[in-house]
Amino acid sequence: MEMNTLSEILEKLRLKGLDKEIKMTDHGKMQSDLKIYSPEDLTIIKTYRFEGDSDPADNSVLYLLEDKDGQIGYIMDAYGMYSSQENTGFDDFLKKIPTADRDLQELFS
Repeated sequence: MEMNTLSEILEKLRLKGLDKEIKMTDHGKMQSDLKIYSPEDLTIIKTYRFEGDSDPADNSVLYLLEDKDGQIGYIMDAYGMYSSQENTGFDDFLKKIPTADRDLQELFS
């Protein structure tokens, strides 16, 4: 199944139990419900970019990540001048996360 929208991908993640969101805290740490992460604890395994048809404010990016324990989660952000991350540490944190682009057929099959 071709997934073209952010909501389609998030729904697919939810159905697979992989919908753990990782967010930047006020203290400059990335955290899910259960864990606090350093950049070296995570690997970006896939990046999805979505462009709004008519409104640049709809531009968003979804990073699919795997932590050292093999747990999958995601970080979501708007990009460009509409970035929803006011904390400058967010971009620095993302840049430090290693990337291992993977074919995710096995994840979504």
